[in-house]
Amino acid sequence: MNRRHITFSCGSDTLVGSIDLAGAKTGLLIVTGGNELRCGPFGSHADLANKIATAGFPVLRYDRRGVGDSSGHNATFADSGDDIAAALHAFRAHVPTLRQVVAFGNCDAASALMLAGGAGFDALVLANPWTFEPEPEAEPLAPVTEPEPVMPPAAIRAHYLRRIFDLSAWKRLFSGKIEVGKLAGSLAAAVMPAPPPSTLAQQIATCLDEFEGSATILIAENDRTAQAFMSHWDKADPRLRKCPGAGHSFVEPKARIWLQGQILAALRSLG
Repeated sequence: MNRRHITFSCGSDTLVGSIDLAGAKTGLLIVTGGNELRCGPFGSHADLANKIATAGFPVLRYDRRGVGDSSGHNATFADSGDDIAAALHAFRAHVPTLRQVVAFGNCDAASALMLAGGAGFDALVLANPWTFEPEPEAEPLAPVTEPEPVMPPAAIRAHYLRRIFDLSAWKRLFSGKIEVGKLAGSLAAAVMPAPPPSTLAQQIATCLDEFEGSATILIAENDRTAQAFMSHWDKADPRLRKCPGAGHSFVEPKARIWLQGQILAALRSLG
């Protein structure tokens, strides 16, 4: 493994990143979601970087301001455009042979890339974009958190349709392990009309339309954030790719391989 740790500036703050070096002139920049460190959930981004670099493409991961090893104030994904731009500049500076760069982001990292209109990248790989409105600004010293995603009515209906054919679910119901009150509430929510798209959902759609490069949108089948995104997205969009049985972070063994394949396809498509 040929991994180098770097620092670079974002305004008056210092960001910390990790580069997995490789020979290709197309590279991958990984933008983390939520308050994740650059290693990713369960070390998945570090593992992904290693796999992509082994396939021949250099990779940069970094901690945005106020997260992990980087200094500054954590302003959440909505104000992370400068962090992304600084990381791209640093990537090109440390790997001067780069000609093209693909960005990968999951959840609100995908939304941040969309809000930035592609942020100067040649291609985007966007997984499970976050479309929930930000919470009101937290009190000083309060931890920055994201709201729990609410499953849209269409996703609730699909969930219970699957459970109808699940024998273990019926056993849990008749054994009293399922709270009838919560079940009734979920069924009531399932028949409600879908809420209108959030302002954020409309913004990311508009900004992505302005991006001139190629984009791939990855959907984890079992993820509520992805289901909420899909409730207001064109199901016939040719950029969509769905991973059956995958959770939010693609940590399942088959989902990890699928994710690596999608990212490698985007990198190889640029030549």
